Amino acid sequence: MAVDRFAIQTMCYRVQDGQLRFAQRADELADAATPIDLQAIFDYLFFHCIPSPRTIYQGVHRLPPGHCAQFQGGQVRVLPYWRAQFSEPGGPVSFESLKAEFRGLLKDAVARQLDGTRPACFLSGGTDSSTVAGMIREVSGQPAHTYSIGFQAEGYDEMAFARLAARHFGCEHHEYYVTPDDLVRSIAEVAGSYDQPFGNSSALPAYYCALKARGDGVTRLLAGDGGDELFGGNSRYAKQSVFGWYQRIPAALRRAVLEPVFGSATVARMPLLKKGRSYVEQATVPMPDRLQMYNLLLRLGPSTVLTPEYLARINVDGPAQHQRQVWEQADTESELNRTLAFDWRYTLAESDLPKVRGSTQLAGVSVGYPMLDQGLLDFSLRLPERYKLKGLRLRWFFKEALRGFLPDEILTKKKQGFGLPFGVWMTRHDALRRLAADSLGSLSTRGIVRPDFIRELLESRIHEHPGYFGEMVWILMMLEQWLQRHAPRLRVDD
Repeated sequence: MAVDRFAIQTMCYRVQDGQLRFAQRADELADAATPIDLQAIFDYLFFHCIPSPRTIYQGVHRLPPGHCAQFQGGQVRVLPYWRAQFSEPGGPVSFESLKAEFRGLLKDAVARQLDGTRPACFLSGGTDSSTVAGMIREVSGQPAHTYSIGFQAEGYDEMAFARLAARHFGCEHHEYYVTPDDLVRSIAEVAGSYDQPFGNSSALPAYYCALKARGDGVTRLLAGDGGDELFGGNSRYAKQSVFGWYQRIPAALRRAVLEPVFGSATVARMPLLKKGRSYVEQATVPMPDRLQMYNLLLRLGPSTVLTPEYLARINVDGPAQHQRQVWEQADTESELNRTLAFDWRYTLAESDLPKVRGSTQLAGVSVGYPMLDQGLLDFSLRLPERYKLKGLRLRWFFKEALRGFLPDEILTKKKQGFGLPFGVWMTRHDALRRLAADSLGSLSTRGIVRPDFIRELLESRIHEHPGYFGEMVWILMMLEQWLQRHAPRLRVDD
């Protein structure tokens, strides 16, 4: 068995009575007697998904992206058949020739994903989805049918950019505004439709977007996922580059002067120097651990969130160990490229692609990912690092190569996507608040999450910072909704 480089399609397996069983979904290999893996629940709370090769079920495994499995003599051997190998050009590079090649690869990638039915795509108004929409017209000679989601919540809606892109490319544009009532109606259905707990909140908007398309007779949607991760478009790439500057300071100076000064209690009390202290603190943490310094579970503290009985049965360091192994797999000396490959695993294969795959399947629509085409992947592997992040300018080459094709307003906008204003809505919508409270109340009886933490979360913290603590409410609610469908009797002390 083998799985593609991004796990666009997945494969799960288990060995029973000396025989290999396999399926695309983990729950197809489980029965009523298959125990839940408690470590997988911790992984879910850490990542908001359960990274392969673990699944929620003991004894059921998922092939990681770019891996294959050999079954012989009753044993399964899993090994990588591919790993990211980046190569810098040996001499001068021509921007114009790279630009022409890149645009040609984009056209070919979109053409390969169209199946002859009505050409349609998701459109968030971002760089990737707008590029796909424009290329559909160039490839098919027809305007793309574009589907966008909006929210009546300040700071979350970017429909204006989707409309701008749709006008620019002459698309047949379709919109749907998700409401809190939509969430109340569909949270249980969406949570239970996944084969294991899944906490990416964009799954609900993506589902309604795909549902709108299916109602219009669309059977296939193209998605823009992958452009940021292949070509350097996430803000954390620039942020980590800034931390990298610290390593250029002589080690003796860092240890003898900067770290003692900024680590002192006096500096911690001085507002003007707090940012410097935070910078030094983060810059001294090696990658990839530095990426998790603001992890929601770690910031709150596992012992604050989880019961002592549950913590005694899991390995709190498991997710960090998993990430360090993945970090070492890329063949490159560049920290930026290594971070990109790291995101191919965690952002794409384990989170964004399952989000789109699961939501479109539930809506009855197939999906294609032109940005993850083999030609574009190979191109990104040999693109100079400085073309991905130029100074602090994200995905420099991608944007410059498409200047004149994409509207300037989209080239300069900040990335947002289909982010869900759940925390804000929860504090204002009675039915949504009751659903969340009922879900977390039920979860508190399972011996996993501390009941006192849940009370504090719902009674005070969510009101202090709805956007931040709403994320914790969401992942706990989606966990409980999945358990109610698939493992209603689970308790840690059983």
